[in-house]
Amino acid sequence: MKAERVSEHIWSLRTWIIIPIRVWIVVEEDGVVLVDAGIGAMARGILAFIDKLDAGPLKAIVLTHGHSDHTGSVKAILRNRQVPVYADGIELPYMEGEQPYPRRKKAVPFLPKGIARPLPEAGGEPAPFGSLTPFRTPGHSPGHVAYYHERDGVLLAGDLFTSKRGRLQRPMPMFTADMADAVRSGAIVKKLRPASVEICHGGPVLHPAEQYDAYARKAGTVNNGLSL
Repeated sequence: MKAERVSEHIWSLRTWIIIPIRVWIVVEEDGVVLVDAGIGAMARGILAFIDKLDAGPLKAIVLTHGHSDHTGSVKAILRNRQVPVYADGIELPYMEGEQPYPRRKKAVPFLPKGIARPLPEAGGEPAPFGSLTPFRTPGHSPGHVAYYHERDGVLLAGDLFTSKRGRLQRPMPMFTADMADAVRSGAIVKKLRPASVEICHGGPVLHPAEQYDAYARKAGTVNNGLSL
């Protein structure tokens, strides 16, 4: 597993299984927060990196969504560190197997009930979580969330996009519930104008707001030509 420093307060941990899989460590004043938990094989490396970083204890795990490549190491981490796990409340019934994800015939529990709790809310929207502000970005999954670190200007976007050669690309169609909704949610980069966007299955994209209109036009053309 490879560690890369993204910004002053954020590190990316990456492994490869056909495609890259990234999770992020966010340094807070009193410890660190893990954003996404990757696959099960990443648990030991995640914990070892946190210990080596020596920036304080793991305080919480926050999830962009509930697919298995984002929740895979949660149970192994919890066997070693007793910390809360959060996801958007909209995502919980899909992640816990109460309902099938859209475009899936069967419900599959990626995490047992009771492990994850809903992200705190304020005024009906996810509330700031330490230095991170969650934004609902549905489409890839119903309760997908991206986390913005305003001080560092970094958007941790999970599967909101993929990327290629520094350019925004659509999330993987096979695993995306509603591609048109996902593309619309990607407009968050125009609202926030982050310096960079971090993507689970791809490399970072600098100044993504400048690319969004062209990305949306191309994605719309593809959507109109294919059954997704």
